[in-house]
Amino acid sequence: MLRKLKGAPMKQRIEMNRRALLASSLAGGLFAPGRASAATISPVIGTPVADTTSGKVRGIAREGVQIFRGIPYGASTSGQNRFMPPRKPQSWNGVRDAYQNGHSAIQIPVPASPIGAGLRANPLLGEDCLALNVFTPGLNDGKKRPVMFWIHGGGYNYSSGTTLCADGTNLARTGDVVVVCVNHRLNIFGYLFLGNAGKKYAASGNNGQLDLVAALEWVRDNAAHFGGDPGNVTIFGQSGGGGKVTTLMAMPAAKGLFHRAIIESGSTLKELTAEEAQQNTDKFFAALGMKLSQADELKTLPTDRLLAAMKEVRLGPVVDGVALPRHPFEPTAPEVSADVPMMVGTTDTEGTYDVPDLVTISEQEMHANLRKRLGPDSEKVIALFRKSRPHATPAELYFTIFACPVKAHLQAERKAALGKGPAYLYMINWRSPVRDGLFLSPHCLELPFVFQNVWHMPEMAGTGAEIQPLADKISGAWVAFARSGNPNHSGIPHWPAFGASQQPTMVINNEWKVVNDLNREERDYIAANYPELPPW
Repeated sequence: MLRKLKGAPMKQRIEMNRRALLASSLAGGLFAPGRASAATISPVIGTPVADTTSGKVRGIAREGVQIFRGIPYGASTSGQNRFMPPRKPQSWNGVRDAYQNGHSAIQIPVPASPIGAGLRANPLLGEDCLALNVFTPGLNDGKKRPVMFWIHGGGYNYSSGTTLCADGTNLARTGDVVVVCVNHRLNIFGYLFLGNAGKKYAASGNNGQLDLVAALEWVRDNAAHFGGDPGNVTIFGQSGGGGKVTTLMAMPAAKGLFHRAIIESGSTLKELTAEEAQQNTDKFFAALGMKLSQADELKTLPTDRLLAAMKEVRLGPVVDGVALPRHPFEPTAPEVSADVPMMVGTTDTEGTYDVPDLVTISEQEMHANLRKRLGPDSEKVIALFRKSRPHATPAELYFTIFACPVKAHLQAERKAALGKGPAYLYMINWRSPVRDGLFLSPHCLELPFVFQNVWHMPEMAGTGAEIQPLADKISGAWVAFARSGNPNHSGIPHWPAFGASQQPTMVINNEWKVVNDLNREERDYIAANYPELPPW
């Protein structure tokens, strides 16, 4: 296979290497991805054994990385454990094989974006989903590597920590870090607020978040066995994962379990209030034909019936006064994580991932669509954004308006105002070359670069010569931040921290540059006139 691969054309080599990674990440097989910068496939060269607090686990070793999949950090959440806080897993005797991914959380599959095939969840679903994967360059070798704890996106409703795009093998090897990717409860099972149904359900609206706390406790107790430093843990997540990171920053139970935070296209200022969450709970019970007093009966209902009843229900963390005592970043940054360095940012045209049918929008269609969505002042908005983008296409204008990074900027501003842990702000405006560049800079674009998996994600990153140098810069910044709380490294210009007088944004492209107070006039106008418009 190796000889055949080396002699193959580039397109064939990428596809052959991608198939090996798919076997590892989606099916949980015995092969892990190859080196990010070289499309080669090497055989499994060992089956390392590691200690955990629950028992020994056996993984695989390949190209200098030890890989352990499906390690339980909590008990099954089925039956009487449904809608309850996470519980410790049962211990085991002997050595447990950790070759295959654990279950993804129960969820409704969603159609994949044409540029997001690598974001598919493991199709094996179940309530026994409190499991994680570990990727490490060394076991019990005395080194204290930074731990990078990945929290997947998909809102609060779908996806998993075992996607192709976020396989941690290459990041662990190139960054000399320990990567942990986690599954946790989602949608109804992780975020249904039952607090008014009895004290035992007091924190039920945040069970998905409490799962993450439990996984971080597992890291605290086990990281050293995997060559990691439990005193240097970075939580990082994208989209809904970024929202989960933000929420963890305001949760007292998570204090001290992480030491850096990276929020990628998931800035969250406020979560549901208990009153708003109860309204959604009422809709859910009405769809089931049940009453809140029957909450205990939910534990025995089939999962498909529960999923079918949540169609009109908005789910997410809840400011319940128990697990989450306040909004994450409203009106200020949370004091409980004040000393934790934070990195936050967005891509330039986030929405091209979600609505690809609009990437060829005409000038006339752009005006009509914005008039429909923004009302009578839409022409003022177009003129404002065109002023700094005189040569922008209709699609670029449309999508930059809806990706205006108001919330990301506010998070950095409010974090810096605490005067303790620094904040670093970024904007990615590198244009993906796929489909002749029509997708611009979509949501999720940075993921294959962060994880050094660009060669496995041609439908998102393309295959040009520029992608590996860009991956080295982006992944290098994420790793540097995980190591020290500062993203600077020798491959990029100096990236200053956010402050009251200087508000720098690192604009990330093939060439990186720092811009102070990026697009202030646009941000202020959108914030003042369309406060609910930008999710970022």
